[in-house]
Amino acid sequence: MSEQTSELISPPTDTPPAVNGERSQLWTVVAGLFILLLIIGLVIAIISMVNNPDKTETIRDIVIIFMAVESLLIGLVLIVLITQLARLTAMLQNEVKPILDSTNETINTLRGTTTFLSDNLVDPVVKANSFVAAFRRAIELVRFSIANRR
Repeated sequence: MSEQTSELISPPTDTPPAVNGERSQLWTVVAGLFILLLIIGLVIAIISMVNNPDKTETIRDIVIIFMAVESLLIGLVLIVLITQLARLTAMLQNEVKPILDSTNETINTLRGTTTFLSDNLVDPVVKANSFVAAFRRAIELVRFSIANRR
């Protein structure tokens, strides 16, 4: 039963590499046809504009109006963007900078605490342990020398 479930779960991996190459060629052909149709459409549009100057002027006027409206919209979006940028800068200065200052103060306090503990607690304990280790070693040497005399 586990063989059946593993066969159902795992997707087939026997896709030949030629399929990917064929897909790539297909997309290239489709893109080439699209570009060719676009060029043909532009040529037809230019020919019809030359043959009908009155319609061309009307289309030109409509395009000018659309461009003006688009310029106004882009200007409004730029104003909103500049306003948001100013608000972000103010937030960084008024909210994030005090948090960073507080964090630096906390780190300095922690650094001072670790220095104090190192000087007043860790160093004496290390010195006491080294003294005890030296004393034990001295006792071992004395025992060893007494044992060798016998």
